[in-house]
Amino acid sequence: MKVTVFEVKTRKQQKQFVNFPLELYKNNPYFVPPLYADEMDVFKPNYMYYDTCVAVYFLAADETGKIVGRISGILQKASNEKWQQKRVRFTRFDSIDNQQVADALFAAVENWAKQQGMEEVVGPLGFSDFEREGLLIDGFDYLSTFEEQYNYPYYQRLIENCGYAKDVDWLEHRLLKMKTEEQERYERITTKMMKKYNLHFDNSKSTGEFIRKYADKFFALVDETYSQIYGTVPFTDNMKKALISNFKLIVDVRFVCAILDENENIVAFGLCFPAIGEALQKSGGKLTLPAIARVLKAIKHPKVLDLGLIGVVDEYKNKGIASVLIYSVAKYIEDFKLDYMETNLNLEDNYAILNCWKSFDHIQHKRRRSFVKKLEQY
Repeated sequence: MKVTVFEVKTRKQQKQFVNFPLELYKNNPYFVPPLYADEMDVFKPNYMYYDTCVAVYFLAADETGKIVGRISGILQKASNEKWQQKRVRFTRFDSIDNQQVADALFAAVENWAKQQGMEEVVGPLGFSDFEREGLLIDGFDYLSTFEEQYNYPYYQRLIENCGYAKDVDWLEHRLLKMKTEEQERYERITTKMMKKYNLHFDNSKSTGEFIRKYADKFFALVDETYSQIYGTVPFTDNMKKALISNFKLIVDVRFVCAILDENENIVAFGLCFPAIGEALQKSGGKLTLPAIARVLKAIKHPKVLDLGLIGVVDEYKNKGIASVLIYSVAKYIEDFKLDYMETNLNLEDNYAILNCWKSFDHIQHKRRRSFVKKLEQY
């Protein structure tokens, strides 16, 4: 096969870039598309990450001009500065099962990385930890969550054949129900710790009210509690503004657990998202009127919750407050008669959180990987 790789420049090419995975995974029952409009937004000059990032987008075509693959490279300057690295991230890699296509796409990103003076390429990683990350390497027969990307099994082979090796792995779990004996223990801890430290739960009546009261505090807390987690970068004002807008669509205050001190400061939080993946499958991620109706129904009457974020400020770590969060989140399963909860990504060496899931009837059903390759210099 003759493969031609070219940089995305025109509006037509931008649409081809966004549409390619929708065509590649058409009728795949496990693939969940991102929001179409959000994917098109990455081509806007004022995109929320471009104050700290530079990005490039490539398409691959065969000899007939048919699109057979895509990839993006991201120079995340804030991340490189924070972690003292010289890395370019690859993201949005999709390809037919053809090594020539993968070779050509990764060569394009690697050459671009060298032009930027970088020494390594790593991924799949997005602009920040709030984007889809990690290549699925186990658990291909489970529905993807809206927050994470699905991919075919052959992707791992294509990437490794391009010279990439494991950097880190994440694990994902399906939580069915907290074990009865554990539930009783967690309840005792919750009562004791809340009283001991004079803490209370937020009682916001709406998502809008919660955002108005705590948005800035929430982002500051995420920055603090996730500062040493792989791939994370500090929030910018543009990121905060855009994420708040996105949160308004998928966050329901019923599934936000915020623990406050006597001064109304958030000391711990748990954030769950109603699972909207199935609601977006038919429309390819486009918010058509039927899709909006399905999304709203999924949010109002969820069958599954995706566990997004859990965090405790340093002052309250090792004081049992994490157990309060886990217990509060666990109650959602019974209170809302959920089928189960999905944990999304936990680093494989994050034993503190992984041990928490042992208190549930659960399965560890997915594994994701970030790959890295050291570049040969010119």
